[in-house]
Amino acid sequence: MLLVEQNSLSEEIATLVSNYGKDRSSLLPILQDIQKKYHYISEFTQQEIANQLEIHPVEVYSVISFYSFLSSKPQGKLDIKLCQTITCDIKAKENISKTIEREFGMKFGETSRDGKMTLEYANCLGMCDKGPAMMINNEIYNNLNAENAVLIIKNKLGK
Repeated sequence: MLLVEQNSLSEEIATLVSNYGKDRSSLLPILQDIQKKYHYISEFTQQEIANQLEIHPVEVYSVISFYSFLSSKPQGKLDIKLCQTITCDIKAKENISKTIEREFGMKFGETSRDGKMTLEYANCLGMCDKGPAMMINNEIYNNLNAENAVLIIKNKLGK
């Protein structure tokens, strides 16, 4: 990362700290704003947030690693999460995941080469009564089958 980019990012984080405050309760909203804009939270960003909030970088990383909607690895513009709870498993989640992988030529846990999408599993989307469920950039889709899951993703990609 260039020094100019680092300085700009440091200023952006300072603005977020100014907006949200400097206590630990500000950490999650700051991380969410960074994730939304950059699609991940880099090591430099984690260190800078820790410095400005005066907390240990491990605290920042532990929050990122706990929440499935935060990532320390670059994510695609479409962050696609398929619920993998037992309820969704019972309702044919495996068929959906295999169809998505086949249709888009990538596996869950990967980001497409063009950076357009990331496929991931989520431990729970809170839609057990309406599963299988999938979330794309914080928008929930439920009562899925393989065909409509692929159509939803294609529509989001503009295909």
